[in-house]
Amino acid sequence: RELAKFWGGVLGLEPDLREDQDDPRYLHLNGRPDDPKILLQRVDHPSRVHFDIETDDIDAEVMRLEKLGAKIIERVETWVVMEAPSKHRFCVINPIRSDFKDNSNQWE
Repeated sequence: RELAKFWGGVLGLEPDLREDQDDPRYLHLNGRPDDPKILLQRVDHPSRVHFDIETDDIDAEVMRLEKLGAKIIERVETWVVMEAPSKHRFCVINPIRSDFKDNSNQWE
């Protein structure tokens, strides 16, 4: 909760500190609807920045990202863990934003 207040202040976002969230490991930082969705996650390893890329076609997005230089690390349940050329890991996930269909990028 204190870190959510810190990062909310850093980024100019309002931390959602309600206890009734779907998963207590996460706290949301609320911005405008078209801002990137930022969550703080409690983890058992050293803290780091982690991106989730939402898509309605995981296989196609994974192939697009591989062509850009990313590599697959692991397929887990309904998402794929990938690694950028910079060695930063990120996940390709199904849509979670309610406005995904109206505001997602369309790639050729």
